[in-house]
Amino acid sequence: MNRREFLALAAAIPCLGQAPDFETRIRPPKFPDRDFDIRKHGAIEGGKQDATIAINKAIAACAGAGGGRVVVPAGIFLTGAIHLKSAVNLHVSKNATLLFNRDPTLYLPTVFTRWEGTECMNYSPFIYAWEQTNIGITGEGTLDGNANCDFWWNWSGKGGCGKKGEPTQAAARAALVAMGDKDVPVKERVFGEGSWLRPNFIQTYRTTNVLIEGVTILNSPMWEINPVLCRNVTVRNVKINSHGPNNDGCDPESSSDVLIDGCEFDTGDDCIAIKSGRNRDGRRVGVATENVIVRHCSMKDGHGGVTIGSEASGGVRNVFVENCRMDSPHLNVALRIKTNSYRGGTIENILMRNCRIGQVAQAALDIDLFYEEGEGGQFTPTVRNIAMEDVTCGRSKVAVSLKGYKNAPLQDIRLTRCAFDHAEKENVIQNVTGLRATDVTINGKKWSL
Repeated sequence: MNRREFLALAAAIPCLGQAPDFETRIRPPKFPDRDFDIRKHGAIEGGKQDATIAINKAIAACAGAGGGRVVVPAGIFLTGAIHLKSAVNLHVSKNATLLFNRDPTLYLPTVFTRWEGTECMNYSPFIYAWEQTNIGITGEGTLDGNANCDFWWNWSGKGGCGKKGEPTQAAARAALVAMGDKDVPVKERVFGEGSWLRPNFIQTYRTTNVLIEGVTILNSPMWEINPVLCRNVTVRNVKINSHGPNNDGCDPESSSDVLIDGCEFDTGDDCIAIKSGRNRDGRRVGVATENVIVRHCSMKDGHGGVTIGSEASGGVRNVFVENCRMDSPHLNVALRIKTNSYRGGTIENILMRNCRIGQVAQAALDIDLFYEEGEGGQFTPTVRNIAMEDVTCGRSKVAVSLKGYKNAPLQDIRLTRCAFDHAEKENVIQNVTGLRATDVTINGKKWSL
């Protein structure tokens, strides 16, 4: 979709019933009608005996038979890393809990992963799929990451977790970013034990046709759902409640054709964060996230309701956010775009429409090119074609904050039929071209540019 097509679409759509054309390509995978109960492969309920081997045996048997469901029945099952295979649906039944073990050695050996936008070898994500096709995680049960300030979160060195003198991820994080900037081969970027880089909860990597539906996710070490270099992803009716540091809810990364529908987010970081790699390593991979729909979701606590960046060096385009509800004094921003001149990349064609924002701590719309390192880098980002339609906000510090560079202003920002009430301060507008406001009120008064 080019700029002209996007603007025509944003101007023409009168109701939510009409969807972007790429939505017809987003179809959840189907699985053969076979069930593999993890108890038949040695898993014992109760949350005391580790079931990692049994669960992965059930997955191997299911894949070997041509696919189906690996069923976690009611009860608590303790586990380490789970590695999914093609045509396998991990089905967590109602009243079932997969409780993830706090022993880091159960997430070794290291696997090929992306950590905050840079590829490396690190601890396995709790649930991981590498170069698979047709993957499911479904059911009404619970995935409990078992993290708190004494386990996993303390590795971050953030959020008041951990004790003075305890090791943290800081040195390894800096080393990883430096390796990415120097093009060190990924197989030589080995972390894992002794590095303190926390694993993500669910990561599907280079995988096609992904369905994550119905489950409740609690207490992740860091990012919860992270499809990387994936195509055709559906995340539907998932509930996420996890308030640790860097506890993003859903982070599509360098992925295309993604639907996030009917989910509930209550997080310690961004509820949804759309990404595409960090700095030089993100540009090396060079794959944008594109064609994303966020629909009928609710956001409570978090840094941003829907955030784009900050790791967006590969670019982000064609994102549609509609009919969502966001409301919490601990939610900073409803729609947030954050990047800088070290990240680079192009962020374009973003539309939020028919969303209701009760209150946010900072702004309804915040676009910031000065995030973290800010100016001074050699890769000036481009941000253009951002639209907000039929959005209301009941309370915020400012309605809109837009901060571009003098040499790279934000381009074509359009707000239509929006109402922002109880905004405490004036809007922040720095270096923007093509800003338009039509039928927009702030504290009951028409916003005149």
